[in-house]
Amino acid sequence: MRNLELPGRSPVIATTAVAATSHHLATQTAIAILQKGGNAMDAAIAACAVQCVVEPQSTGIGGDCFCMYAPKGSDDYVAFNGSGRAPAAATPEWFAEQGITRIQQQSAHAVTIPGAVDAWDTLHRDHGVLPFADVLQPAIDYAQNGYPIASRVSVDFARNLGLLQGCEHASRVFLPGGQSVPEGHVHKQPDLGRTLEKIATQGRDGFYTSDVAEDMVTFLQGHGGLHTMEDFANVQGDYVTPIKARYHGYDVYQCPPNGQGVIALMLLKLMERFEKEGDTPINLNRIHQEIEAGRLTYHQRDCYVADPEHAQVPVEWLLSDENIDNLYNTIQADQALTEMPDFTPPVHHDTVYITVVDKDRNACSFINTLFHNFGTGLMAPRSGVLLHCRGMGFSLDSEHPNCIAPNKRPLHTIIPGMVAKDGKTVMSYGVMGGAYQAFGHMQFLSRFLQYGFDIQEAQDLPRFFPNPITGNIDCEGTLPDDITEDLRARGHRIDAAKVPIGGSQAIWIDWDKGTLTGGSDPRKDGCAAGY
Repeated sequence: MRNLELPGRSPVIATTAVAATSHHLATQTAIAILQKGGNAMDAAIAACAVQCVVEPQSTGIGGDCFCMYAPKGSDDYVAFNGSGRAPAAATPEWFAEQGITRIQQQSAHAVTIPGAVDAWDTLHRDHGVLPFADVLQPAIDYAQNGYPIASRVSVDFARNLGLLQGCEHASRVFLPGGQSVPEGHVHKQPDLGRTLEKIATQGRDGFYTSDVAEDMVTFLQGHGGLHTMEDFANVQGDYVTPIKARYHGYDVYQCPPNGQGVIALMLLKLMERFEKEGDTPINLNRIHQEIEAGRLTYHQRDCYVADPEHAQVPVEWLLSDENIDNLYNTIQADQALTEMPDFTPPVHHDTVYITVVDKDRNACSFINTLFHNFGTGLMAPRSGVLLHCRGMGFSLDSEHPNCIAPNKRPLHTIIPGMVAKDGKTVMSYGVMGGAYQAFGHMQFLSRFLQYGFDIQEAQDLPRFFPNPITGNIDCEGTLPDDITEDLRARGHRIDAAKVPIGGSQAIWIDWDKGTLTGGSDPRKDGCAAGY
C-alpha cells in the first residue's frame, strides 16, 4: 500500500466491472456502455472511438489497432492484428527511382492503409453485443457537440504546432485562429463526426469504399502517395495466435510480429535472470541492468522483427534460452557496452491503450495508434480523418527484412498484453509510447510482480528508456540526480526526456476475492473507474 501522506492516487477496486483509459471521458464512456448492457469489447471500442475525438494527437480512425480478448477470463485468447499495409504499388525500386532514401513523418508515403476501422468492425461483429451505432454514438456526440481540451492534450497540441501548420486542413481544425487550442477550451470536429456517423450505420464500408475513402485517396495522391481505392477496399485485419513467455510464475501473452511484443517477452526473460536489487527498482544496479537489456533486445528487434508474411522472423530463436543466456552474459556489471555485438540467428532459405473487464470477466486489452503525435499531421479535407505515419517503420534498404514492399506491414510498436495463471487471465494491461512500449511492459510487470508495488504505484514510478534512435538514455526528471550521475560514470549518455515517458493502464482480476483492481498512468489525462 502506498504512503497516503505522499501525492498520488489509490488503485480503483470494484466487484462488477472496471475500465481504465488515458482520458477521463473515454473511461466514463466505457462504464456507461457496460451499464447499458454492453460487454468489454463494446466498451473498449466505444472508449477508443471517443479518444479518437477527444485525444486526437494520440489516436484516430486514420490509424491502426491491435487487440487481445479473453472470453470470460480464460487464457484462450482472441488476438487481432489490425495494422495497415503499404499500397500495392509501393516497391523499394520505385522509391529508389524517386531518390527517396527515408520516409519522412509528414509525407503521404508514411501512410499505410489504416486498419483501425476494419478492426473495430470485425471485433464488434464477432464479439460485441450492442448495436454498432450505439457503441459509436458517444464519440459522434463529442465530435459534433464539443469536448473540453484536457491538460496533457493541450500540452501535446502546443508541442506540435509546426507539424499542424504543415497541413491547411489540420490547421483549420486544430489551430483555430492560428493558435493551438488551450486547456479548457471546448473544441469540435464536425467533419469527423459525420464520418463516424457513416461508419456507425455502414460499418467498415462507410470508411473503406465510400466517399470517405475517395476523400483520403484523392488527398494522398495529391501529395504523391501511391494509394488507390482498391487498396482501401482490400483492407482486412487478421486473427493471430499469441506468443507467450513465463515470468515469475505467470504466463505473459503478446501478439506476434509484425508487432514488437516478442521484445517485451525477451526483456522479461532476460531480467528474470538477474537477482533482485534492493526493495525498489529505482537503484543504480537495477537501472543499469534494465538499460543494457533494453539496448541489446532493441538491437535484435531492429535486425529481425518484420512482417512474417514477407520475411522470416525467428521468434522461437529470439525467445530461446540460448539467445537470452547469450544476451545475459553480454551485459557487464558496471560498464555500458560501447558496441552492440553481432548475433547469429537460425538460417532461413505517442497511441492510446484501453483495458476493460466486465461483469462476466470478459477482458479486453485494446490499443489504437497514429504512431507520432497527430500522425503525419495530414488531414483529408472533407472527412476530417487525420492520417497516421506508421510507414515510417519501413526501411528502404532492399536487403533489410523490414524493407517496404507491396501490401506489406511495417514493424509495429503497439502491443496489448495479457497475464494469466493456471488457465485464467489475471491481468489485462498495456503501455503507450511508441518504441518505449516493449521496454515499458518489462518495467511495469517487474515493478508489479517482482517488486510488489501496487497496480497504480507500478505505473507512477520514475521511468527511463534506452532510446534506440539516439542511442542515449531518456530519463524523466523524477529520477534521482545521484543515479543519473552514476549512470554517466558507467558510460551511459543521459538525455532529459522531452515529455513524460509513455502511459499505461492495467486491471487485475482477483478470482478468489471476486474483485477487480485498476490503475491508470498519471502522465496522461485518464483514470480508472469501476462499479
